[in-house]
Amino acid sequence: MSDGYYYFPPGHSMARRVHGERSVGLLYGQRALLIGALEPLTYTGTMLSTKSGEWPFTRLARTAKIQETVFLGSREEADKALGAVHRLHERIAGSLDEAAGAHPAGAPYSAFDPKLMLWTLAVIADSGRAMYEAMVRPLSEGEREALWQDYVRFGELFGLPAAEVPGSYREFRAWWQERLASPDLHATPHALEMAPLVAFEQPVPLPGRPNLAAQNLVIKGTLPPRVREIFGIRWTRSHRSAFQALTASHRRARHAFPRAVRRGRNDVFFDIVTQSERRRGGTATPNLHAGVS
Repeated sequence: MSDGYYYFPPGHSMARRVHGERSVGLLYGQRALLIGALEPLTYTGTMLSTKSGEWPFTRLARTAKIQETVFLGSREEADKALGAVHRLHERIAGSLDEAAGAHPAGAPYSAFDPKLMLWTLAVIADSGRAMYEAMVRPLSEGEREALWQDYVRFGELFGLPAAEVPGSYREFRAWWQERLASPDLHATPHALEMAPLVAFEQPVPLPGRPNLAAQNLVIKGTLPPRVREIFGIRWTRSHRSAFQALTASHRRARHAFPRAVRRGRNDVFFDIVTQSERRRGGTATPNLHAGVS
């Protein structure tokens, strides 16, 4: 098939190389969710607009499937997914009922606000890179630049103009470090309870629980220290040593597995999570209106 068949063509796209790794696809979304929850306007606006409040794992699995479709699927598949997301985003608009972090009551939000879209893209981009480097191998500066340009393209597909995005990986990295250090980084009471629940307590069958514990360790280990601090995620020398041993072991062992095991979409796992949540009748989640300050 020609490169024009894909937005991110095989053999050329760094994003396809990164997101084609099953280990990346399984883990980067939870990391992105945790960091993303620290922009209270984006987080609260999304929570106020969602119709899947009691189905957070189903929502996360659906989002992961859409993103894998865009990164790994054909243009036809991607365009269908992008159209569905656009229609969903048209519902995400309004204003805050209460103050949320640095945002006062009445602050407007929209899924099409370029600044909020950039934040969402940034947490995806940094999480994809971080997971690939932890689970596969470090990227060169040139590869990081190529990967960032693919993420710029990814943002454009969702409606984020390239002019609103840092033009190079170096510029993005500087912007990202500034945002992570900003006093505006804040978790509302709802986010403090909800984001770790969805990131670390996925409903998987009993045989999969040991794998879940290992996955959670990797997610925690790749988080920026300030994010762990805000969420009160305990991280000791023992945790760090276990994380380093686990990721090093995965990097060494991955070549022993067939390509079909290492690479591809994670639809089967996402479906297991969705079915597990459905079987238990949803997930008890905190009340958004109990306080968002």
